[in-house]
Amino acid sequence: MKRILVLRLSAIGDVAMTVPVISSLSKAYPETEIIFVSQKFANGFLKYIPNVRFFEVDLKGRHKGFWGVIRLFFDLKKLGKFDVIADLHDVIRTKILRNLFLFSSAKKVVIDKGRKEKKNLCKIDGKELKPLETTTSRYAKALQNAGFVFNVEFDYLFANSILNDSILNITGSKTGKWIGIAPFAKHKGKIYPLEQMEKVVEQLSESLDIKVFLFGGGPTEKTILAGWEKRFRNTVSLAGKLGIDDELKVISNLDVLVSMDSANMHFASLVNTPVVSIWGATHPFAGFYGWNQNPKLALQINLPCRPCSIYGNKPCFRKDYACLNLITPQDIVNKTNEVIIA
Repeated sequence: MKRILVLRLSAIGDVAMTVPVISSLSKAYPETEIIFVSQKFANGFLKYIPNVRFFEVDLKGRHKGFWGVIRLFFDLKKLGKFDVIADLHDVIRTKILRNLFLFSSAKKVVIDKGRKEKKNLCKIDGKELKPLETTTSRYAKALQNAGFVFNVEFDYLFANSILNDSILNITGSKTGKWIGIAPFAKHKGKIYPLEQMEKVVEQLSESLDIKVFLFGGGPTEKTILAGWEKRFRNTVSLAGKLGIDDELKVISNLDVLVSMDSANMHFASLVNTPVVSIWGATHPFAGFYGWNQNPKLALQINLPCRPCSIYGNKPCFRKDYACLNLITPQDIVNKTNEVIIA
């Protein structure tokens, strides 16, 4: 039996994008054991893939910093020999780690992130605006370079999951249409103005046939979403109430999810839920669009400066975030209605 060590430590959306590839690999090679190294959150969706053994990396504790990488190396060595070591992250931490396996007989493959192409895509002057290879394709190529022959053929982890009582106590039973709204992202260049998104929530929640679910994480997000929950009828904030596994189950029951270019878009893609995605500083051409999502459901403004960033972390070149501010709440409502009425 072959054993593959896969390294993809973060971020949550990027790890989620490995699922179509790892699932396809698992189906093509059912006798192969895949040891996937990532943070705790990843097990919320990787556990549904056969032949995957999850190894939790602790980047804030045991595996933090340079000496933490050394400890991680020795922890992984205890798992036995590997036939292939696939670095699907290619950052300083994983570069050190794979070099520590220098004398291992395992074949080592590394993702080609296309950094130069992405840099050219984000130029203000001389921009090369063209679709780049998708991230899932880059993951697949790295593993194919190790000698695995497979096509990426993935539908979903599950769809319309039956919700248990603990979830139903929060969501209630489904009647009518369920719409999810995930208004946050890691960087400002990917976040639709919250005062405008509030108008979207207000308008969608007015229909008695619609229940709106709000998704978010940290304390500030929880506070904002709790305020919206109190202000608008038929609106439920799920922030801080469910783990990733249960959130995925709720998302699988949504009729549509409204999301930024963020992890929630990829979660929905894993459970066959359509996404109305909102794009600002970033662009689907960079290769991070949701797996099998309809490109017609992407809302974006065509500006000569877009995209200015791969991750949305650079200051706005125009200083007005027109890429986000020119999208109206009505645009989002209309696109959402297109999905639920179809």
